[in-house]
Order: sequence, then C-alpha cells, then structure tokens
Amino acid sequence: MRRRGFIAGLLAAPLVARAETWPAKPVRLVVAWPPGGTTDILARQMQPQLSAALGQPVVIDNRGGASGVIGATEIARAAPNGYTFGMVTSTLISMALLQRTAYHPIDSFSPILLHSRAANMLVVHPSLPAHSVAEFVALAKSRPGGLSFGSAGIGSAMHIAGEMFKLATGTSLVHVPYRGGGPAVADLVAGSLPAAFANASSALPFIRQGAIRALAVTSPARVPYLPEVPTLAESGLPGFASEEWFACIGPAQMPAEIAARLNGAMMEILSDAAERARLIEIGAEVAGGTPAEFGRFLADEVEKTGRVVREARLTLE
Repeated sequence: MRRRGFIAGLLAAPLVARAETWPAKPVRLVVAWPPGGTTDILARQMQPQLSAALGQPVVIDNRGGASGVIGATEIARAAPNGYTFGMVTSTLISMALLQRTAYHPIDSFSPILLHSRAANMLVVHPSLPAHSVAEFVALAKSRPGGLSFGSAGIGSAMHIAGEMFKLATGTSLVHVPYRGGGPAVADLVAGSLPAAFANASSALPFIRQGAIRALAVTSPARVPYLPEVPTLAESGLPGFASEEWFACIGPAQMPAEIAARLNGAMMEILSDAAERARLIEIGAEVAGGTPAEFGRFLADEVEKTGRVVREARLTLE
C-alpha cells in the first residue's frame, strides 16, 4: 500500500508543480466571437486587471465564426495546462444540440466561471396593436402563422427564448433569423418586422427613443436598466426564464488549482462597483460563483435547452 501511494505521489508531483508555478508565460484567452461584440467587450474589460492579478500578460485571441463553434472547438482542443482558456456564450450549448460539433458542451471542457448574464426582451414595432404580453399572445393566436419574430440567428439565445415563448403560449409565430441582433432590430425599427426577441445592447437605444416598444424581459427578475418593463413570468408565464450568458471555460482536465485561481481573480474583478456598472451599461449583470456551481449550471442548461430543441423540433435550416 505504501509503495503504491509513493508511486501515485510521484506521478501527481509534476501536475502539482505545474499548478504551483503557473503562470510562467503569457496566457491566451480565446474569445469565441469577433472583435467588437459583447463577448469581446467583456473579455477586454477585464483583461488589464486579470493580467495584473496573474503576473503575466493575458492575450486575447478572437476566434469568431459559426455562432461560437470555431472558438469553442479551439478551446476544447487546447492543452489543459492553463495557458489557454476561453470566453463563450450560451451558444456553446445550443449549437452543439442543433448539429454535430467536434466538442461536447460538458465533457470537452473544464468550468471556470459563469461571468455574467443578459436578459433578452420581447420588443415590437409601435404600430403593432399590442401593449402587453397578453395582447401580443391574443394577436398571435388570431393570426396563426401570420405573425413573425426576428432573432440574432438560429441557435442564438434570442431564438431559444422565442421558441420557449411559442411553446409556453401555444402560438405559431414564424421565426426570421438574422445575422446578428443589430440587423433584426434595424428591420424592426424600419417596420418591416413586427416583433423580435433582442438583447439590450441592440434594442435599448431604440426603446429609449420610442422607436420600438418593450413588452417584457426574459430574465427571472426585472432589469436595472428597464425597471418599468415586466418579466415574462410576471406577464402570465410563471417560471419563464431564458437569458444569454457569458462564461469562461478551459479544456477538459485543466488542473483544478488553475481553474480556481482564474475564478478567484475574475471574481475579484467582478466585485468592483465600477465593473458592475460597466456591465449594466451594456445590458449585462454579474453572475459569479465557483467552478463547481458553474458546472452544475451547464448541466441544467443542456437539459433545458435540449428540451426546447426537441419539443420545437429545431434544426439549423
């Protein structure tokens, strides 16, 4: 027994040593979206403080494309030595459920941190005769297959929220996918689209201008930047909750000590009031928690999103 324990200790020693001396060189942060988007902004906001906390430069590497699949695949294939981790969104799960990807949304990764959440919202053109969710549902039911909603694209958090809404209300809204939330909201403002599920960064300026009307937010609680807008749960859909989320993950088998150190450094950054205020400005709120808590969250999200994909019979077409 003692000999086996001694050998096991010798085998574990290099891993412990690596974790204790990490990082000894720059750390790559793969952002699974192009420069300029919300995910990229969130990563760059914490980059300087994270570099200082780790004592090594954190280098951002944008690997956008295929709704986050390219970046997620890059993270999954990286060596689990702590020198590559990534920032992803909820499409990590939805895209893996809608198609065959090179990664598994849970087994291919080490959870590090659920960074933040962002509510989506049901918004309509002012000409639409619906000033509440109840009126919108009644209108949709009076026009079976005749009312459409736009989203940021197939598999986006906005699309999943819209499909959840359809299932919860028994309506037959027609999904119109766009290449991003901005173009969908632009068509909504122009009047060529009656409704959309959109995020705050795309919709908020136009809501404040009165160019579009927000009927409800998809989060479990009201949001600080639109406190007067009710949740869908308050609007006749008890328990409705669907949010876009932003998170940090590493490749599978990343040493737990490294994941914990990254988590602690980022939690310290997110505890700052100024950082929280910056998140609210772009329509997001701090989530936080431990790697284990994030792992449980991922498992729950796979189950919930999988149920929507199956019941709505969603495909990439």
